[in-house]
Amino acid sequence: MTDISRPDGFVSVTDVIPDALLDVRYYSTYNFVGARVDGYEAPIVLLTREAADALALVNADMRAQGLRLMIYDGYRPQQAVDHFVRWAENKDESMRAAFYPDVDKADLFERGFIARRSGHSRGSTVDLTLLDEKSGTPLDMGGPFDFFGELSHPDYPGVTPEQHENRMLLRQAMLNRGFKPLSTEWWHFTLVNEPYPDTYFDFPVR
Repeated sequence: MTDISRPDGFVSVTDVIPDALLDVRYYSTYNFVGARVDGYEAPIVLLTREAADALALVNADMRAQGLRLMIYDGYRPQQAVDHFVRWAENKDESMRAAFYPDVDKADLFERGFIARRSGHSRGSTVDLTLLDEKSGTPLDMGGPFDFFGELSHPDYPGVTPEQHENRMLLRQAMLNRGFKPLSTEWWHFTLVNEPYPDTYFDFPVR
């Protein structure tokens, strides 16, 4: 099921968490596609109200520890996912060095890095990291957002103890407030009790 209108149940994250920092990569050109992604018409992050409210609790927990949330992505229109699929099937390799140096583009589907449907399109999945409030810099997670490779696995053994600790800090903070992690991406979490578990929306981010 696809819906082209913005439901009342969706909110802008910064309306709920005014002090959240945003780094909306798919609105920029610094992403694995190398261009602004279809459907991203503003540098904002949308989520279902339920996910945003749960994330606000995570934010409060982290602020108490001198940390802030930096959010890369939330709701993702189906048209954006379709853009990823087209990119995966073309010959553009301009962003390979930064995002998939060790993976053949032809293998991205088979290895699960690109899919024709994304949980993000249901509106309750968020990609994020933690930022040190005092220094203003992100915590060292041992690998960048959207890197296609085992380095992105939360339990990847090749990171330093400090990097692993930072990953687990984020993971536990999200688990404590009702999100579940993904085994292949340290930055990716989905609300367990998501309100639209079977609906893939396609309204633009604006």
